[in-house]
Amino acid sequence: MPAWPIVLYMTEPASKPAPSHSPWRHLPLALVVIAAVVGAVTLREHISFETLSENRAALMAFRESHYAALAALFLLAYVAIVALSLPGAAVASVTGGFLFGLGPGTAFNVLAATLGALLIFLAARAGLGQALAARLDASEGTLGRLRTRLRENEVSVLLLLRLLPAVPFFVANLLPAMVGVRFVNFLWTTALGIIPGALVFTSIGVGLGEVFDRGETPDLGIIWSPQVLGPLLGLAALAALPMAIRTLRGRREI
Repeated sequence: MPAWPIVLYMTEPASKPAPSHSPWRHLPLALVVIAAVVGAVTLREHISFETLSENRAALMAFRESHYAALAALFLLAYVAIVALSLPGAAVASVTGGFLFGLGPGTAFNVLAATLGALLIFLAARAGLGQALAARLDASEGTLGRLRTRLRENEVSVLLLLRLLPAVPFFVANLLPAMVGVRFVNFLWTTALGIIPGALVFTSIGVGLGEVFDRGETPDLGIIWSPQVLGPLLGLAALAALPMAIRTLRGRREI
C-alpha cells in the first residue's frame, strides 16, 4: 500500500468569546426603569401610612390566622418595591415592624431588601454595567487609577454606601453594578450594611399602632436625629478606616 504523507496542522488556541452586544441584555434594566416611572406615577398615593391605617384591622386579623402567608406576601411585595425601584421602601420597612415586631420584622426587612437589591444589581450589570465595567478595566490615566483604588477599597466603599443615610438606596444598588464590583462583596455588604437602618425603621413600626390611635403619622425624619445619625456615622467611620489606613500607607511609601 502506498505511504500517504501525514500532515500535522497547528491550530491557534481559541480566543475568549467577545462579550455579547445583543440589545436584549438591556431588557432587564429597561423594565426596571419603566416600572420605576410607572410606579412613581400610579403607586405613590397607595403605598402610604394612610393606606396602612385604613387596612389595619384586616391586616391584624389576617396575621392572626395566616401568619406564614402574610410573611410571604410581605416579602414578595418588599422585594418588588426594591427590585423595581418603586416608591414606598421606607413605608415597607416600617410596616415590617408594625406587622411582625422588632425581631422578625427586622429579619424580614433585611432579607427582602437584600434580595431586591441583588435583583436590580444583576439587571444593571447585565446591561450597562457590563459595558461600563469593561471600559473602566481597559482605561488608563485617571479612570484607570480610579478603578484600581475602587478595587483596593471595594468593601469599604460598599459599606459606606449602605451606612450613609444621604445615599439613596437605589443609587447604592445601581452604582456598584456600573463599576463592576464583585457579586459576593455586594451581597454580604448589602445584607450587613442595611441592618442598622432596618433596625431604626422597624422600631418605628413597632410603635405605629399607638401613632395611629392618636391620629398621627410617624416621623421618618428620626433617622436624622443625633441619637440615630451619630451611631450610623460612627459605623461609617469604622467602614472607612481600612481605606484611610491604605491611603496613609501609600503616602508613606511614596
